[in-house]
Formats: sequence, C-alpha cells, structure tokens
Amino acid sequence: MTSLKAMQDNAVDKGQLQINVTSEITAFPITGATISISYTGVPDSTLEQVNTDASGQSDVLELATPPLEYSLNPSIESQPYAEYTLDISAPGYETVSVAGAEVLPDVKAIQNVRLRPLAEVSQDEMVFVIPAHTLYGDYPPKIAEDEIKPIDETGEIVLSRVVVPEFIIVHDGSPRDSTANNYYVRYRDYIKNVASSEIYATWPADTIRANVLAIMSFTLNRVYTEWYRNKGYDFTITSSTAFDHKWIPERNIFDTISVIVDELFANYLSRPNVRQPILTQYCDGRRVSCPNWMTQWGSMALGEQGYSPIEILRYYYGDDMYINSAQEISGVPSSWPGYDLGIGASGDKVRQMQEQLNVIAGAYPAIPRIDADGIYGPATAASVEVFQSVFGLPQTGVVDYTTWYKISEIYVGVSRIAELV
Repeated sequence: MTSLKAMQDNAVDKGQLQINVTSEITAFPITGATISISYTGVPDSTLEQVNTDASGQSDVLELATPPLEYSLNPSIESQPYAEYTLDISAPGYETVSVAGAEVLPDVKAIQNVRLRPLAEVSQDEMVFVIPAHTLYGDYPPKIAEDEIKPIDETGEIVLSRVVVPEFIIVHDGSPRDSTANNYYVRYRDYIKNVASSEIYATWPADTIRANVLAIMSFTLNRVYTEWYRNKGYDFTITSSTAFDHKWIPERNIFDTISVIVDELFANYLSRPNVRQPILTQYCDGRRVSCPNWMTQWGSMALGEQGYSPIEILRYYYGDDMYINSAQEISGVPSSWPGYDLGIGASGDKVRQMQEQLNVIAGAYPAIPRIDADGIYGPATAASVEVFQSVFGLPQTGVVDYTTWYKISEIYVGVSRIAELV
C-alpha cells in the first residue's frame, strides 16, 4: 500500500475538485450533503470535510497532485494524477463512496454523484472503485475494424440520418460477457466520461477537440449502424477497449473536457459521399502503435505545435476527413435559434428559454426567476449568468449554442419531460 508520506512527497502541484450531488430520482440538487475527502489507499487520512450548497455543489477544493509534466511527457511513466476517495452522505439517502477519483494539476476535476433515496430493504453503502486511466493502466488495444460499415446486408437496421441520441446503452464489459451490467447513459455524459478516461485534461484544447471528435464519430457510427443490435445484443456500445472505448461508472470528469464536449456534441467526422459517421479508431502511440489511426500522444504533440483539430485529424486519417454536424438532436424541446440571444433580443425563442430557466430555478434556487415575457433584458442576462456559473460554462450572460443546449439538458432532467414524450 502506498504510504501517506510517499504521496505527499510526490504531490508538488495543485489541482481542483468540485463535487456535484443530485437525487437519482428527481435530478434535483441535494443541499447539505456531507463529503469527506481522503487519499485513496489511506482511509484514515481525511483531508477535508465539506457540505453542498443550495445548488448541490461543494466549494472548489485545492488538492495536491503530481507534477504537471507527468501528464505532458509520454516518456515519463510515473502516475500523473492523484487519487482521492470521496464519501458522500445526506439524510434520507444511501451513502456513496467513490475511490480513485482522479485529480490532475491545473484543471478542475468534477465529480457528479447521484444519491439514491434510502430504502428500508437496502442501507448498504454504494462503493465505486475507479480503475487506472487508460494511458497509465494496462488495457487491451483496439481490435481493428473497417472504418465504414457495409449497410446493404439483408435485415440490416440503419438509421435514415445521423441522430445525436439523448441516451445510449453502455455494456460494461466485452460484448459476449453476459454477466456485465448495461447502463443507460446520457450521450454527452458518456463522451465526457470516455474522454476523461482516455486522454489527459491537461493537454492542449485543440488536441482535446480532435480526440473528442474521434470519440463522438466512433460512437455515432455504432448508433447509426445499430452495430450491436444487428448482432442480437441489447446495447449500443461496450466499455471494452478491445472493441470500443473505456467508460467507467461514476468516474469524475474534467472541466476542460466538459466544456469542449458541450461545444461540439452535435458533430462527427465524415468522408465524401459516405453518409455514416466514420468509425475513427486510435491508440495511445506509446505502448501500442497503429498506422493510419490517430495516436493520442501524437495528437498531444501536434496540439502543442499549434495544429487545429481538423489538421490533427487529417494528419492521421487523411485529407478527405471532414467535420460534419447532425441535423437532429434527440431529447431537446426545441433547437437552437441559430444565433446568440442577448440583451435586446425578443420573441418566442427568448420566451421559451425564460420559461425553461424558471423551471430550472425551481430546483436550483440560486438562479433568479424572471418574467417570461419574451424580452431579453438585464434580469434575464443576470439569471443566465448564474445558470452558467452553476453549470460550469463561461459566465457571459448570453445564450449561445452551448448555453442553449445546456439549459435544454437541465430542463429536461428536472422537469422529467423526457418520460412523457
């Protein structure tokens, strides 16, 4: 077992951690939840104990991490992140423990926790152990597949167009492991989880964008071609790195990755005259080589050299790779108007957004309620700015593409309209 002194000797930089606690049933924030933070592997090393506020959020905590260079240099094999154990409890809810939450230097780790209401039949603590990051741990490499799937076979189920789903079903194991659990996961949450599991959040923003685009395109290919359902399975994708991506139940994500996924979530990668998203495969490029695929460490080096996301992707996949955008996004009440909403804007889209914000404010009292009058004035801008603060977006007071869809996502969650349609 790692000693406390060894951890402290290696912890020379600082990272941030914020915990968000909501009800699994209502998606409402849980106020006053108690969170104890300790070093993983040293359970008696309680570092801090904090409580959640009216938005179900802890303060942003500063925690010790290994040096930043560990996550930026592929030749350094030391673990680049610190691991912390979080014990979360609240009156009337089952206690949850997350062991191995990863904190990297210079970025904010976000631990989202959903607590289940206490049932008389079950009062056991729910324990989640987060395994090693794929760039540090030992995982099987991707088994090569064709990047474009045949879709003319008899009985083949294929969507008529590319759709960004609201949920996907993740099989937490290899395809033939019938003992593995299936999880219903929001699409954006899935992408954030995979990216946080497979690349380091300290990497250049355009490297993160290139990798997120590859992860999303691969996932949407599985959705579009109904790949596993056509083989008789009842899930969309697996958590096996040999077949798909690494997805980890209840793992933390990172702010640098979360913001980029919210920015790009409707995009995927295309080749000319091919309707389906491209199955963009990749490997780490250090322990595993993969000619004609993107390497994660290589993409990091290109990002540091100033390459744009599409330049990184074309470097590996060829010059006929393009970024495309899905025309249909499932589970949203209404699509983005196509332009930013700010002070002076008016009309039905403004009114709809105001109505959704007021519903959200019923669950998140820090967000001021406003008159749903269809006029974007200072009060609306102030409410939007608080919403952006609570949900980790740039605090501009303007409803841009990312904010519009984040409002839709949270509105659907707290109003439960998804169950009614």
